[in-house]
Amino acid sequence: MEHLIETSIVQLREQIGKERVICGLSGGVDSSVVAALVSKAVGEQLTCIYVNSGLMRKGETEAVQDIFAKHFKTNLVVVDAEARFLKELAGVTDPQQKRKIIGKTFIDVFSEEAGKVDGAKFLAQGTIYPDIVESGGTADKPSATIKFHHNVGGLPEDLEFDLVEPLRHLYKEDVRQWGRALGLPEEIVSRHPFPGPGLAVRCLGEVTKKKLDILREADAILLQEIRNAGFYNQTSQVFAVFLPVQSVGVKNGERIYDNVIAVRCISTKDFMTASWTRLPYELLETISTRIIQEVEGISRVVYDVSPKPPATIEWE
Repeated sequence: MEHLIETSIVQLREQIGKERVICGLSGGVDSSVVAALVSKAVGEQLTCIYVNSGLMRKGETEAVQDIFAKHFKTNLVVVDAEARFLKELAGVTDPQQKRKIIGKTFIDVFSEEAGKVDGAKFLAQGTIYPDIVESGGTADKPSATIKFHHNVGGLPEDLEFDLVEPLRHLYKEDVRQWGRALGLPEEIVSRHPFPGPGLAVRCLGEVTKKKLDILREADAILLQEIRNAGFYNQTSQVFAVFLPVQSVGVKNGERIYDNVIAVRCISTKDFMTASWTRLPYELLETISTRIIQEVEGISRVVYDVSPKPPATIEWE
């Protein structure tokens, strides 16, 4: 593995030369490994940009800034673009259109920030092999387009940067191993995947700030209980989904007609196939009870028991 990493570093140096590189840092394992890899290859030529799209989990922006300050030595630019993303997504319900809009807006923000970085020519991305397959396959082996990943199918044709994607032939577990070999902390390497479009693809139907705030609170409770029960490192991905349906319930002795949250917890080795995790009933009860009682606007919690395939891991 060390040989593969060294080869990749040499290839990056040859590809990039003396040019400047921008890396989209989300705090997830893919983008963090790319940032570490490119940093080792070209050092101060790298500028990382974190875009706060307003589609992130609770406390995500603060966590990324904290992790970055501890473990990276390159420049970090944080952009607050929440209002811009929500404006572009207003009224949009189609999942593929959401991904395309987010991808374009993401690149537009990058283009504006790139204008402030002298000589920025390359865009480093954490694209991995499953992203490419689900977005339509490789050139020599096309497949059905299951969903556009914002860093693959969502990119505009007139992209102003040359792409740098050193992980595009790796699976998620390979990326984790590369991260450990590069010296990244386990809190980053073992972190569950988070989709590029963020909570927009976990908020079914139109994306609004109110829905996102509800989803963030429910998701935070879910992750807290999963960690407290010792299941975080035993599962591959855990998250909440805001469903576009409402359900009758009773809260504080009054009839309510509120929203429904779905809980998705999966186990997988390569993220190409996955099975739903058999969580203890007591844990599911605690999660459901806390979300309904503590999150305003939720009347019901359901558990997703769909395998991949036929279902994808994300709902959109």
